[in-house]
Amino acid sequence: MATQIPKKPPVPAAPTGVGSDDSVVLERRTQRTKPPQMFQVVLLNDDFTPMEFVVHVIQEFFSKDRETATQIMLKIHLEGKGICGIYTRDVASTKVDQVLAASRAAGHPLQCLSEPVE
Repeated sequence: MATQIPKKPPVPAAPTGVGSDDSVVLERRTQRTKPPQMFQVVLLNDDFTPMEFVVHVIQEFFSKDRETATQIMLKIHLEGKGICGIYTRDVASTKVDQVLAASRAAGHPLQCLSEPVE
């Protein structure tokens, strides 16, 4: 019983039409994914948070130099709000949490939010 040689499986016959000129070839389409939606982190003006603290927050959490941070702070002060950076949703949310935690720890009512870029 164990000494019998196993039989080879039969070779399947080619289906009709294979290799003929009437066959259809599908082209592969490359799938393109859309880039993630971006969110802008916005600081809002208030009458109680010192300007120097706002400049420090912009430098610390948004990696801006002092001159750029001062320009953003003045825009916030004059126009009521200013964009500090544009990031993906998760990064923007983290930046907002960091700014809010730092402002609360320092005792300032600075408001920060993220909104989708249109």
